[in-house]
Amino acid sequence: MVPPMSVDAGLAARIERQVTDLDTAVALGSGDVEVLSTPRVLAWAEAACVEAISEHMDQGQTSVGMRMQIDHVQPAAVGSHITITAAVERVEGRRLTFAVEASDHRGVIASGRVVRVLVDRDRFLERANE
Repeated sequence: MVPPMSVDAGLAARIERQVTDLDTAVALGSGDVEVLSTPRVLAWAEAACVEAISEHMDQGQTSVGMRMQIDHVQPAAVGSHITITAAVERVEGRRLTFAVEASDHRGVIASGRVVRVLVDRDRFLERANE
């Protein structure tokens, strides 16, 4: 499968989230502090990646996560408003590399890279169910 010509470097998205009790390390089992968890930061980063390319894929295509590298460098309390950005840095065949960043009113709380791969949705699901 060849990636659609409209998925190019530079596509970007920005999403906003507010940290709730369900987003904490305690709630997600990744620690014992009531602050924004790294797993939730990763999920939000991937959501921003999906948003960045959602209207630029061919019918029947989707993207799936392959690699995540996030440096989570600052805590964020319950109630904090978080902005997450994702921008396509590189397109290599079906592989898309995104620069991602999460920040609050104090600055960057996490940043890194996410790699997603373009796949045919039906074929991917068939393989998963074999």
